[in-house]
Amino acid sequence: MNNTILPADTYVVVNKTIIDEVDRKIITMLYQPIIGYTAVTLYFTLIDDLLKKDLMSDELTHHHLMSTMQLKLPNIVIAREKLEAVGLLKTYVKHEHINNFVYVLYSPLSANDFFNHPILNVVLYNNLGKKEYENVINYFRVPKINLKDYEDITAKFNDVFTVTSGTNYVENDNIVNKNKGKIELTNGIDFNLLISSIPKSMVNEKCFTDDVKELINSLAFVYNIDDLNMQGLVRNSLNEKGLIDKMELRKSARGFYQFEQGGKLPTLIYSKQPDYLKTPSGDTSNWAKQVYTFENITPYDYLRSKYKNGEPTLRELQIIEDLMVKLKMKPGVVNVLIAYVLKVNNQKFTRNYVETVAAQWARLNIETVEEAMHIAEKEHKKIKKLMNKEKEDTPNRKYAPKEEALPSWFEKDYENKEMSKEEEEELDKLLKEIS
Repeated sequence: MNNTILPADTYVVVNKTIIDEVDRKIITMLYQPIIGYTAVTLYFTLIDDLLKKDLMSDELTHHHLMSTMQLKLPNIVIAREKLEAVGLLKTYVKHEHINNFVYVLYSPLSANDFFNHPILNVVLYNNLGKKEYENVINYFRVPKINLKDYEDITAKFNDVFTVTSGTNYVENDNIVNKNKGKIELTNGIDFNLLISSIPKSMVNEKCFTDDVKELINSLAFVYNIDDLNMQGLVRNSLNEKGLIDKMELRKSARGFYQFEQGGKLPTLIYSKQPDYLKTPSGDTSNWAKQVYTFENITPYDYLRSKYKNGEPTLRELQIIEDLMVKLKMKPGVVNVLIAYVLKVNNQKFTRNYVETVAAQWARLNIETVEEAMHIAEKEHKKIKKLMNKEKEDTPNRKYAPKEEALPSWFEKDYENKEMSKEEEEELDKLLKEIS
């Protein structure tokens, strides 16, 4: 479905919660290091759009947001998606001649829930660093008071009040309340496989509650743990009652990740090509299919697709993370870079080669998939020209430079050419994964 937003499209803000000063502190001190200043500014701007009753705004246009925030609409969309991802906002749209959006605001998690969240807490620690993280957690820490020598003399309700007959009770619905949104994940652990892998004698029937499943999915996401490894971690976290020790599972998952990553903790990156940088749909050519694939799959999944029966190495994953975090490369562009480097570098994904190409693309401000595909084609032609010249200069040379097989999209008239059977099968497989 097309969710493109235009400045003339309207929106209404609905407040599902109560935002107090503590919430504002939590958003700026805990959420901002994860989602960034722009997303936080959008959240508070939407609050400011509310009417005096703080429940619903007038109908406004997105041009209003652009003017208020002094930002381009694509940047506002990215900020909005970050708010949605962390549970601060839900978005609904009605498609008409002028699209109508509804933005529903939610409260942040409490400081206690945030610092115990399996995803947000870990990422906050990694983004802030140990010293700054400790400063922040100390701000929200409640001082302990030793009540050992004190007597609890607090009055009970029935000690103070007596119930007598009175007027009929009236139920009240839809009263404003402090509502918090949840972080939702699209893919998760196969719990049928997980549960069946553990002997029934080891597990209590109440073991896998909704809260436990949510924790397992969160840990699997943030620490990149697959079904098989999660089975082992869950088994090791079972206590004598056949229930999962949540704290032990968290520690095990964190330890597993740090062992694999050399002591590092995970951070979050914008994982897929933003909608505003995608090519309009409608073209059914093989070129368009390839563009669509690059735009709608994460770099991790794309690189993994290049392995027949294995996984990318940790070193390769670190290279990808550096491209997206340090060089701020868009995910779709990273996918093109992966395809290009593997083809021209004899299937080797080495840091020096990757960073040389990536640095050039970053200087050229390459942001879209098609820009990346065209620049790759242009650069290859330069290399090919130099190689041909070298062949001409050394016609009798025994070992002429080897020309690697190239992605089929390097050809200018690609739309008129047929893909090989192997390329078509690979592309169809990727398209199925992201559809």
